Amino acid sequence: MTNPIYLDYAASTPVDPRVAKLMGEHMTMEGVFGNPASRSHVYGWQAEEAVEESRVQVAAALGADPREIIWTSGATESNNLAIKGAAHQSSRRHIITSCIEHKAVLDCCAYLERDGFEVTYLRPDEYGQVSIDTVAAALREDTLLVSIMQVNNELGTINDIAAIAQLCRAHGVLSHTDGAQSFGKIQIDIKEMGVDFFSISAHKVYGPKGMGALYVRKGEGLRLAAQIHGGGHEMGMRSGTLATHQIVGLAAASELMQSEMTQDHAMYVQLRNCFLRHIQQIPGHRINSHPTNGLPQIINVGFAGVDGETLMLALNGLAVSSGSACTSASVEPSHVLRGVGLNDDIAHASLRFSFGRFTQMSEVDSAGAQVAQVVGRLRNV
Repeated sequence: MTNPIYLDYAASTPVDPRVAKLMGEHMTMEGVFGNPASRSHVYGWQAEEAVEESRVQVAAALGADPREIIWTSGATESNNLAIKGAAHQSSRRHIITSCIEHKAVLDCCAYLERDGFEVTYLRPDEYGQVSIDTVAAALREDTLLVSIMQVNNELGTINDIAAIAQLCRAHGVLSHTDGAQSFGKIQIDIKEMGVDFFSISAHKVYGPKGMGALYVRKGEGLRLAAQIHGGGHEMGMRSGTLATHQIVGLAAASELMQSEMTQDHAMYVQLRNCFLRHIQQIPGHRINSHPTNGLPQIINVGFAGVDGETLMLALNGLAVSSGSACTSASVEPSHVLRGVGLNDDIAHASLRFSFGRFTQMSEVDSAGAQVAQVVGRLRNV
């Protein structure tokens, strides 16, 4: 049986072979396999050196100081550490986020609400952008943190995080950004952006699953309460034996994304244009992604009069999704599409198509033709 065409890169990317090769060199007896915390012998020294070199590489991709990089198991843990860690270090009790954030942010906020915190959930515009005016209007004297993602994982829409961070800084409020979908895909200068915390994930950039990092800005008194205890690793903010092979995988993947970003972006624009030529021939379609201010490799499309689950099943030659991979088990419409104002019918009839490094133009051409054919067939039925 032929595998379907993979167009779900926003959910996860395959590990780049160059990354996998390097990771393999940090797993076996012949490689650098030791515990980075074992400082009494050469195996531990080698592992610690690999970890710290990787910290420098990831910091460079962000324009950060290596001492501002905290290793985690992924963006979900990074989000938890940033939001809960900041909350448990402050007497302020108000948090601002948007109603279309990733569940790793929304569920953290819901947890803190049960602990007595107040959370304001901002509503974005029809494409998923959160305006600086809505953030400014929500600020209070007891606001502790504003958490807004840089690129929405279902729509690909980009937010002006620098403006939001500047507003927060002016009011003495901390700022956090879930950068899982933006890291490695758009140029990021973390100092210029001005956020206090920034979450990244390896498996979105052709690195391994189960690996991520949190940028924590160096600042007087700026620390996070640890969420995982047991040894005081990572400057006391995240305990646990460091997975050297996964860390070097994230670092290598970060470097590759930086060096190939320009050519990748140009390719994604071509793939998007090819795909849209097919979609635009389908009556009653709706592009939910931002027309100009979004990642070209993520396209969210709704088809009036067609059930999304039925459409996905009928598109058995394609691997796509109806929303975030973290909520794909739900039969409810996407909270993101509801959050931007779509009614349940069109939200249910929307799919996310996302391209990646290994996507071929012929695959996108074939996918577009399949979508047009299947939508037409389902409507006739």
